[in-house]
Amino acid sequence: MAQAPTSDQLQAGVRSARDRGFLWRIAKDGRESYLFGTIHIGKLEWAFPGEKVRGALMATDTLALEVDVTDPELRKRMAPGAAASGAAARAPLDPALMERIGKQLDAACLPRPRVAQLHPVMQAATLSILSARWDGLDPSFGQEIVLAGFARAAQRPIVSLESPELQMKALVPVDPAKGLLMVDQMIAQLETGKTRATLVRMGEAWAAGNLAEMENYESWCDCTRSDEERAFLKRVNDDRNPNLADRIDALHRDGKKVFAAVGALHMTGPQALPKLMAQRGYTVEPVEYTR
Repeated sequence: MAQAPTSDQLQAGVRSARDRGFLWRIAKDGRESYLFGTIHIGKLEWAFPGEKVRGALMATDTLALEVDVTDPELRKRMAPGAAASGAAARAPLDPALMERIGKQLDAACLPRPRVAQLHPVMQAATLSILSARWDGLDPSFGQEIVLAGFARAAQRPIVSLESPELQMKALVPVDPAKGLLMVDQMIAQLETGKTRATLVRMGEAWAAGNLAEMENYESWCDCTRSDEERAFLKRVNDDRNPNLADRIDALHRDGKKVFAAVGALHMTGPQALPKLMAQRGYTVEPVEYTR
């Protein structure tokens, strides 16, 4: 579990702050907004934006996130037992798979009864993201949380581009049997350490601003071996992007200068957000960092 930074750590973080991730300036109707490719895990030193990202934040007036996980009402809808987290159709877990999940929950120091209220796919997804803590990458330092903290301190509005229910629909297969297969595959990846290796490589690519590595994600993630895995990746990435682009466009057309922070994989592929914004009439320009 990540610890709150000391004053010395905060001062050191500010002094050593540098730009990470992926940033684009988008312009239309005489106003500029920004797209920022994020990662949902991080380190303390990644919590301090560098000059270009900080400048983009200061030049905008609205933070747009996939879902504002700091919003108390949205957190209630995402909590174990809430409709958004567990109401999707599910097939019964066989005892062997249930015990495999239980062992992963124990290793992550998560209470079995409480997490069991989540849909099994969400249980596996939660375990997957938390496994990165063994390599010093913690969801507590994910960019969404960091940026939301900045916006709240600056008393700026935060807009969720999606609802928890919409995200749940994208993450969980409609067919319960396919959901069970997906859970089995995700737990197997955890058991072999492949999930951790993938998250570490993703974190390194994000921190270095290596967009080419992110573009080639499918070639090294070991997560597109079956039709089901390829369909899942398309559903959670490409298929969501048009709606995300429409929501960002609507905010900009409403007169807002938006800092839209969305997972870095949404900035890749045939439906990449920068491409979709260009199709909607925006001038799209990557912001180069000083390395």
